[in-house]
Amino acid sequence: MSVAELTKLSTDERHKLVSVPINGQGLKTLLEAGMVWLKTNQQHVNSLNVFPVPDGDTGTNMVLTMQAAFDEVENSGMGNVGQFSHAIARGALMGARGNSGVILSQIWRGFARALDNEDTMDVALLAKALMEAKETAYKGVVRPVEGTILTVIKDIATQAEASVKRTSSFTEVLADIVDAADASVQRTPELLPILKQAGVVDSGGKGLFCIFEGMWRFINDEPLDKALTEVIPLSDMNLDDAMETIEPGQDYEVVIDFSPDDTFNLQDYYSDLEEIGTSIQVGEGDGIYRMHIHVPTEKRYEPIDHTMTLGTIKKVMIENLIAQMDEKNGAKNPKIKLAPVQPGEIAVVTVSPGSGLSRIFASLGVAAIVQGGQTMNPSIKEILASFEDLRTDKVIILPNNKNILMAAKEAATMTVKQVAVIPTLTIPQGLAAMFRLIPDADFDEIVADMNDAIQEVETGEITVATRTVEIDGVQVEKGHVIALHNGKLVASTDTIDEACEQLLVDADATDYERITLFYGEDMKLAQVNQLADKIRSVYPNHEIEVHEGDQPHYQLIIAIE
Repeated sequence: MSVAELTKLSTDERHKLVSVPINGQGLKTLLEAGMVWLKTNQQHVNSLNVFPVPDGDTGTNMVLTMQAAFDEVENSGMGNVGQFSHAIARGALMGARGNSGVILSQIWRGFARALDNEDTMDVALLAKALMEAKETAYKGVVRPVEGTILTVIKDIATQAEASVKRTSSFTEVLADIVDAADASVQRTPELLPILKQAGVVDSGGKGLFCIFEGMWRFINDEPLDKALTEVIPLSDMNLDDAMETIEPGQDYEVVIDFSPDDTFNLQDYYSDLEEIGTSIQVGEGDGIYRMHIHVPTEKRYEPIDHTMTLGTIKKVMIENLIAQMDEKNGAKNPKIKLAPVQPGEIAVVTVSPGSGLSRIFASLGVAAIVQGGQTMNPSIKEILASFEDLRTDKVIILPNNKNILMAAKEAATMTVKQVAVIPTLTIPQGLAAMFRLIPDADFDEIVADMNDAIQEVETGEITVATRTVEIDGVQVEKGHVIALHNGKLVASTDTIDEACEQLLVDADATDYERITLFYGEDMKLAQVNQLADKIRSVYPNHEIEVHEGDQPHYQLIIAIE
């Protein structure tokens, strides 16, 4: 059922779909409503990033996890709510991305475990399922932290248990749950100081709130696409970001500048566009509207034809997305030769955010590379698929990102192979680990060596601040260059050179021997070489290296060894 179809249902039809006791089809409707409302608020959830760096992706990860869960059951007519919930949990697990997505999949796993093979679900069983969801989510995290999505699911479960003692109405229980979730999210800064310092609530908790609020909004005949009617300034439209996540069936990108008629209704325009394509953006400036959309080949002219009925078209741009991506990948990703693996040898799987870094990892002997990093966390399914067909039963995974670590660990539990996950949180740690690889050596010894190696490297990251905030005593202005040392914000300056200088001082670079600069896709080699020369003048006894990384978002990743 599309968003338009969901929103066109009458209140009576909505109540009938989710009437108590709820069967599998009713649960599917609630799942979809929650997913749609989360997607509507996806960018807002993304924006609740503690650090002002361009890698806020909690909303995206949770949406993709929910989408994978829904895809698993979309065409199912199953009525048994227990079996149906297990299918949801299976889809969520395989599609889980990032820490928030993995925890969300654990919530669905616990939910399904409580329902097991029940035909239908009443409010008492709902409360039981939510309590089991909470228990499973907490058990899935080695060191649970309060003030996160875990706290929110705990407060939801507690409220559900209390509510079912006074009412058997699903609508009333759900309303109580949404209120409890909202209050829980608002309390997260009091439980997690870093949130209060950054002036935000927890993004994962907010995403979970949106899922339950979407269910409530559906039942109460509230729109599920309201947030999409907000028009952003043309200057804030970032069409490059839309290229980062091209979904299946998105063959063409269409951008239209037009002057609308007096009768133009933005909400109706959005609803019409949703029937045509995805990745919809609308911006406005000086009376001119700009519409962006991704569409399948057979619909590439429909946005133009429809917009012509609503105003005067000024300019149209149509691009073949597949050709663009093929050209981009062909230019930046020449064929990478991976290390052949013989039976009984150790195979290493690494996550890499850029083609240059991938080539370096390949030169060090990795057997498989999963594309991913900031804003593009791979799913559990993608990580699992990367090593299942390798000709060995000994596998080491290097996630190289704190938000991919949980997904890697989950993938390791879903195979009969012997798999170890080295907790590499950065690219320099992953590279340091690779230098310890001896394919035919003892597996446990190599794992131990790699764990030792990641403690011997310091990581620096240089990027541009996405918002104004003060964290750890560092005042950051949006657009300034910022430096992070082992994930901690240490500097905010006007230039990349100044940020690097302060980073190296904070990292006590004089105590080390080598400084390696991996430059991103937005940096020119000449600029990096000039910076390297400056660093040599300050650290004349150090070995200074420069390598192409091609990573997005981060101008520099720096290894200090």
